[in-house]
Amino acid sequence: MPKDKGDRKKKLEESSGDSDSSGPTDRTPVAKKPKSDSSSSKGNKDEEPSWELGNKRFVKVNTFKGQVYVNIREFYDDGGTLKPGKKGISLSATQWQKFKAIIDEVDEAVKNA
Repeated sequence: MPKDKGDRKKKLEESSGDSDSSGPTDRTPVAKKPKSDSSSSKGNKDEEPSWELGNKRFVKVNTFKGQVYVNIREFYDDGGTLKPGKKGISLSATQWQKFKAIIDEVDEAVKNA
């Protein structure tokens, strides 16, 4: 004979009783401290050096995990805010120096193309 569903519900109600398993009763929100970026002496992250190339493309210099990078990237409009897209390249300081060393050769190749 199948068990009565009412019996199961009654057992669940009895087992829960008056105990509160949802955690502490004091649910006062704790204020979070703003994270400080100790690796950047420039202050706000939004103040990183930036140059516009046109068509929502920018060159930016930023620091990530203590390393300096030159970021050449296409941005997209997200409701009035420009956000970095997938299309782009991030060059380490060493790669940037090598790139600068061949600029004249690249410029000559562009002229001859």
